[in-house]
Amino acid sequence: MRLGFFGDVVGRAGRAAVSEHLPRVRRELKLDFVVVNGENAAGGFGITSSTAAELFDAGADCITLGNHSWDQAEALTFIERETRLLRPFNYPQTLNIPGRGAQLFTTPNGQRVFVIQIHGSAFMESLDDPIQGVQRALDEAPLRQVADAVIVEMHAEATAEKYIMGHFCDGRATLVVGAHTHVPTGDAHILAGGTAYMTDAGMCGDYDSVIGMKKGPLVQRASTRLPVERKSPAEGPATLCGVFVESDDNSGLALRVEPIRVGGRLRQTLPSLTPRIAE
Repeated sequence: MRLGFFGDVVGRAGRAAVSEHLPRVRRELKLDFVVVNGENAAGGFGITSSTAAELFDAGADCITLGNHSWDQAEALTFIERETRLLRPFNYPQTLNIPGRGAQLFTTPNGQRVFVIQIHGSAFMESLDDPIQGVQRALDEAPLRQVADAVIVEMHAEATAEKYIMGHFCDGRATLVVGAHTHVPTGDAHILAGGTAYMTDAGMCGDYDSVIGMKKGPLVQRASTRLPVERKSPAEGPATLCGVFVESDDNSGLALRVEPIRVGGRLRQTLPSLTPRIAE
């Protein structure tokens, strides 16, 4: 199976990059399933039904959220209707949180993909323990028994916490990929047990910015300590950033993992399908 995960979409520029580039990337890489993190899609803060529709129309099969899940009030009700939209799984079970944090999807060719979103604990809003949370989720749809592929998004700040999640899930997930920090990392590789890993997929946004936000006011605030205008998304040409994974149909584990960067300012990289994959 061929899977694509694309990092945090920031504002209009990020949505434009997804709309412009994802259909071609999906077609050229013959992606069977695509996950897009959309928690910054609506003006840089949260998601709405209309911004989600843009991402779905461009080729997303699932949209994940994160610490900005509820920045747009309509998400509290929209997420109940839209089963393809996931918030963090590890909200405290005692709370009546709308939506779901994990979902089993079936591709058009009948393969089953289980997507889990986990919220980190270091330097983040405190939710339930991410390790216990992912264990509960993995128990719902074990790889090879229920799911043909398992994607775990670790929405977290700390690099070490993301690596811990990768090693904890190694051999039980097809891909563990980090999001939230908006900068693509250069460590895409396959762990010892066969799980593909990347610390952060990067954002889909304008990189002439401060992690997707207009740079001028933020630089001014840092240099003068004076209040400035509210943060808003940068609006220049954006880069579509993500990761490509090819998995073994028998084991569900990764055979190949490579970064994707298309458009905008970053150095471009798009995996090419080998003859063996294209057959």
